[in-house]
Amino acid sequence: MMESLFYIAALVAVVSTVAALTRSNAAHALIYLIVSLLAVAVLFFLMGAPFAAALEIVIYAGAIMVLFVFVIMMLNLGETGIAREREWMSPRHWIVPGIMAALLLFELLLAMGHAPGATSAEAVTPKEVGLALYGPYLLAVEIASMLLLAGLVGAYHLGRRFIVRKEGQQ
Repeated sequence: MMESLFYIAALVAVVSTVAALTRSNAAHALIYLIVSLLAVAVLFFLMGAPFAAALEIVIYAGAIMVLFVFVIMMLNLGETGIAREREWMSPRHWIVPGIMAALLLFELLLAMGHAPGATSAEAVTPKEVGLALYGPYLLAVEIASMLLLAGLVGAYHLGRRFIVRKEGQQ
């Protein structure tokens, strides 16, 4: 049962990732990317890592996607952009991502119903998580933080150049 749920979530992740990569519209690609990240969170949950699944949703599908939405909004192209955004918000653009997200929700509810109880009688404290992350996984955490910093600096410079050019036209 759990194996078939795993393959369904993996299929949703692969299909939505391919859809995100092939969309020419940034807003559509973002929707598919969010579905892909939710599918990966379901995969983490099915593999017995509910904490990693929660982090996947909160950090990636939540915080980082909000940054992407902010960049898309910042790069708005005036009246033509507003008309295009209104057209993108039509329900026909949300059908496929909505079906995939509903499938993931159904799958997660089914998996939670069949999931065994707690694997340990002992709760893990935030201090233990920090010691694990900054102990044997210190290099991975530092590389991830440098990658995020590079993305932030790159987004700042790209956005700054666009805003300066836009102000010069007005």
